[in-house]
Amino acid sequence: MDCDGRVSGLLRRNLQPTLTYWSVFFSFGLCIAFLGPTLLDLRCQTHSSLPQISWVFFSQQLCLLLGSALGGVFKRTLAQSLWALFTSTLAISLVFAVIPFCHDVKVLASVIALAGLAMGCIDTVANMQLVRIYQKDSAFFLQVLHFFVGFGALLSPLIADPFLSEASCFPANSTANATSRNHLFHASRVLGQHHATAQPWSNQTISRRPPKDVAENHVSYAFWIMALINLPVPLAVLFLLSKERLLTCSQRKPLLLPADELALETRPPDKEDTSLAPKFQPHPGQEDLFSCCQRKNFRGAPCSFFAIHITAALVLFMTDGMMGAYSAFVYSYAVEKPLSVGHKVAGYLPSLFWGFITLGRLISIPVSSRMRPATMVFINVVGVLVTFLFLLIFSYNVIFLFVGTASLGLFLSSTFPSMLAYTEDILQYKGCATTVLVTGAGIGEMVLQMLVGLIFQAQGSYSFLVCGMIIGCLAFIFYVLLLFFHRMHPELSSGGNMTLIVTTYTTHKTYRH
Repeated sequence: MDCDGRVSGLLRRNLQPTLTYWSVFFSFGLCIAFLGPTLLDLRCQTHSSLPQISWVFFSQQLCLLLGSALGGVFKRTLAQSLWALFTSTLAISLVFAVIPFCHDVKVLASVIALAGLAMGCIDTVANMQLVRIYQKDSAFFLQVLHFFVGFGALLSPLIADPFLSEASCFPANSTANATSRNHLFHASRVLGQHHATAQPWSNQTISRRPPKDVAENHVSYAFWIMALINLPVPLAVLFLLSKERLLTCSQRKPLLLPADELALETRPPDKEDTSLAPKFQPHPGQEDLFSCCQRKNFRGAPCSFFAIHITAALVLFMTDGMMGAYSAFVYSYAVEKPLSVGHKVAGYLPSLFWGFITLGRLISIPVSSRMRPATMVFINVVGVLVTFLFLLIFSYNVIFLFVGTASLGLFLSSTFPSMLAYTEDILQYKGCATTVLVTGAGIGEMVLQMLVGLIFQAQGSYSFLVCGMIIGCLAFIFYVLLLFFHRMHPELSSGGNMTLIVTTYTTHKTYRH
């Protein structure tokens, strides 16, 4: 009761900034899930192939990583942080507004890359601000932040669904090549058509650009609606800037730290304070991967120390990459044969996936206090494998596709925080587990989305499930290796400031993913 009273008191004193930081992560979620259901319409708009449009996913994830590093530049003062959040959230609205005018895949990739930079900046700055406000009580507020990410990711496919095209964006008589390549993604016929003059197996010549009335689709309205829905978020940040009197350049830029903590820092240090100072020095090394890898105190560490970092990162490379790839291509898989789900119905799949990710994150809050992280990761990885196995067996069953999508979202939802907690427990909160795992997960999302898109185009829709099964098997193998290295890793003496490390973790990532 005392803890709940303290948390509620903190929330009342910091209600406006807390709501503002939660809202910017709604923008993050809104921007992370819209590409999947709108993929076919964007392909028609840009007249691109599936491998070409996959570079759009790659550009978003790459710039998200770069934006996360860039966000660290704006963390020193409150003014810098809030102006960075205002610019980033406004950029997301502008990106949504501009997407309908991008008729070249390279231009689209550049615009989505800008959104990725904004998302990365939001990820770093807003997390840092929440942790600096609530510190040891930040766990609850970060869990709510997870909900806002999931809510935004759930909402964007629902907004897009009514505006998705039911029919092909090309004329009906331009499907001659499909009979010889029926295992390809149905929109690959579009690629074959507008490259008809260059393909020796093409039976007819078709103009590159479809008729004007066919080319124009209604998905543009979905992007404009999302731009308008997101617009109150930068306004909320601007209002917070006004309240903090930071709109004019003449105002002094206050530090991020609260006033009482700032008073403690400016007070002449006692002997105990100076003895604690070194504890804060190693951890800034976790601010980025390069600084982390340069730490000299890794000398003499056993091989298992590095093996644990690598295998844990590989597990998240697979699971987070699978999350990104499934969200991006499940809609495309559903509308292709043999399922041939209607475009409107298939548009609900990404929302269902993200909805159960959000639900799983809420469920994992009480479960994590009663179950060891290693057990939770094992259940998650095995659950993913079993789900893909049944998806492969019942690949002709539309109902099971929806059930499997919900199940997959539920099992993937808590994999990242559970894996991070498990790895940090193994290493006694020493080392660079947070930085390495966050980096591995981000690279996995970036690489596997593009790789799955290339295989999907080349081998057909069934390869989508095969890729998921292979990725799940690799995640399980790497997890078994992690258990093996845990067993052979020598126990370290208990020490270090656990609260500080947990705080460092939460500043790096609140997963959306």
